Amino acid sequence: MKPSVHAFWRLFAGGMFVLLLLILLANFGLFGDMPSLKELENPSILQASEVYAQDGTLMGKYYTERGNRTNVKYRDLSRYAIDALVATEDERFYSHSGIDFRSTLRAVFTLGSEGGGSTITQQLAKALLAQGSRNKAWRVIEKLKEWIIAVKLERNFTKEEIITLYLNVVPFGNNIYGIRNASRTFFQKEPDRLAVEEAALLIGMLKGNTLYNPVRNPKAALDRRNVVIGQMEVNNKISAEEATTLKTLPIQLNYKKLDENTGYAPYFKEVLKEEIKEALKDLTGPNGEPYNIYNDGLKIYTTINIQMQQYAEEAMARHMAMLQKNVNNRSAIKSGKLWQGKEKILERAMKESDRWRNLEEEGLSEEEIKASFYEKTNMRVFAWNVKREKDTIMTPMDSIKYHRQMEQAAMMAMDPVTGEIRAWVGGINFKTFKYDHVNIK
Repeated sequence: MKPSVHAFWRLFAGGMFVLLLLILLANFGLFGDMPSLKELENPSILQASEVYAQDGTLMGKYYTERGNRTNVKYRDLSRYAIDALVATEDERFYSHSGIDFRSTLRAVFTLGSEGGGSTITQQLAKALLAQGSRNKAWRVIEKLKEWIIAVKLERNFTKEEIITLYLNVVPFGNNIYGIRNASRTFFQKEPDRLAVEEAALLIGMLKGNTLYNPVRNPKAALDRRNVVIGQMEVNNKISAEEATTLKTLPIQLNYKKLDENTGYAPYFKEVLKEEIKEALKDLTGPNGEPYNIYNDGLKIYTTINIQMQQYAEEAMARHMAMLQKNVNNRSAIKSGKLWQGKEKILERAMKESDRWRNLEEEGLSEEEIKASFYEKTNMRVFAWNVKREKDTIMTPMDSIKYHRQMEQAAMMAMDPVTGEIRAWVGGINFKTFKYDHVNIK
């Protein structure tokens, strides 16, 4: 045997020994804790709690930064979403056991130019481990841990369960996690009702949920969607004719994100949240700890009548917009005399503002902060238009005066026999004016 060949095999054998040793050490937790089989079977996935109206309409959610997620079962997934995922992310998903060595070697030899080598199972393992170090040496260790977890997942879960868990944990950007949330947010649909092009768009976002966000970057999102459709054709999930037709379709979104400022009855939901949090103090979940309204995926059913709530909000907006128009025509407001002699009120409002607190935290002196309140800047303020806001240029002090001049009102409808709340409008706009005029304390 030639010396060069002998040296190669010695180097190869040494490399394999080091690799196996690292895998063994990682499995025993030398490089950080590894989840147990029980933890893999019951992963700690944060889920948003959902609030429903009397007729079952979803009114809103309570969640933390990484908890805007609602799980879905395999039977409730779109076949198109599953096909798009496998065709794009892991063509040999149904034939490997967690690690696709062909893809791994290809990624190594092409330096990733022809795609990464991570399987769907490895990507799921990475999500469950919450890894992502930028240190190259430590990233190698993380990759080995992902391999170990991927193999464990394949041994203990069916392929359908892995697909389901994966689609429940993946991020779609803008604090949207899981295919169900993404379907509801971008299309106002449940995931089993997604069309081919819609499923392809969402799966395409997994490569880069900011770059391929259809709201922010529609052109990039369209191109990526068509790549996914092309992969579905290559993998015989759709015909060539279907692919050609689908690629010509424009992106059609029905985007609406539910957060604390949107959805039905936001003032009511804020009061409800505090009531539920108080009630949960005496209730423990399956883990023996008190329920968490932000993380435990609770279903909260209320007596709110959606139709009555809509009528109440519309009546409030219609009446208050007209009233504000009349108020703005008063001479005291037009001339600015309204605020003469009210310097103490304005100063208190200034010091209670978020801007004041933020500048104070940055270390600015009181004089510097006060001066900044009289400098014009770009800002967004409340307005009686469709969006209930407008972009403008004014000083922060003028903004305080502007918002303080807004007329406020509230209404609440209650069943006189049962005492059940049917509609609750605590103010003219919850996003801008948090104070609830129904729940006066």
